[in-house]
Amino acid sequence: MSADESRPEVWTPPIVRPRRLRATASLRRMLRETRLSVDQFVYPLFVTPGSDIVEPIDAMPGQFLRSVDRVVDEARRVADLGIPAVLLFGRAAAKDARGSEASSPEGAVQRAVAAIKSSVPELTVITDVCLCAYTDHGHCGIVVEERIDNDRSVARLVDTALSHAAAGADLVAPSDMMDGRVGAIRAALDAAGHTDVGILAYAAKAASAFYGPFREAADSAPAFGDRRTYQLDPANAREALREVELDVAEGADIVMVKPALVNLDLVARVRDRVTVPVAAYFVSGEYAAIKAAAAQGWLDERAAALEALTAIVRAGAQIVVTYFAPDAAQWLRDEEMRD
Repeated sequence: MSADESRPEVWTPPIVRPRRLRATASLRRMLRETRLSVDQFVYPLFVTPGSDIVEPIDAMPGQFLRSVDRVVDEARRVADLGIPAVLLFGRAAAKDARGSEASSPEGAVQRAVAAIKSSVPELTVITDVCLCAYTDHGHCGIVVEERIDNDRSVARLVDTALSHAAAGADLVAPSDMMDGRVGAIRAALDAAGHTDVGILAYAAKAASAFYGPFREAADSAPAFGDRRTYQLDPANAREALREVELDVAEGADIVMVKPALVNLDLVARVRDRVTVPVAAYFVSGEYAAIKAAAAQGWLDERAAALEALTAIVRAGAQIVVTYFAPDAAQWLRDEEMRD
């Protein structure tokens, strides 16, 4: 059957042919609306007590627990790739009910901040401010009769943020979802003379099923219950927007949506609502899902990761926290060299 014979009897060729603008690689590149850049990436790093430690994280292929000395090596590699920032998470040498080590000047995160800023001063260092990896119960705050006491928890978060700022952090990132913690941290930082230390607030952090691999990495799974009394219900977008607006009003310099891929609609709504920069966290479960599918040959890892990152930026995120950052930086560099 010829092409003409396969057409319907009544058929008018289209006047508008959008495919014309997709016909060649150079046209597609020229007309691309959303562009990924290494400048948008923040790379999470996990710091553990000890020395000369580089330990694979089973649930997150390609990610490692590193001691302070080895984190500095990785920070230098990250900076050489053009990635502008790292986000530090710590493990505790000893845990207790208050998460005492979270605010210790000798904690792994505090020592890593000082070491990175000394060795790689151009790299922006962001620190996660939470208690979950430091408490013996695994919750993000102080537990009183199996309930999270909001205001006591905020006091401990303030202490932790101050210790990070004193170590040299550029931004502190409270991820606990306690009420009022952004305002309390801002006031304490200013009172202590840390007026230039910014706050990247986990403003819309859902109680998500996609955090499992991270909890293995940080050794931060709750010993009882769950975190739904303080993290957001994933079904509630208006509540998430209210949380974002409260954090901005309290002094957040940047607001973050977490997780990213399952909340692209929320990223877009936050971007339309606020004038501060918007970040999104491409979380451990989203990362591990792509890694696992790629290992089975079901996905092209590079193509899937770059498509996901593009979607997050297209939704409105100016900053993407992602475990793919080093690979994506190299992939983008390779594309530029081919062009």
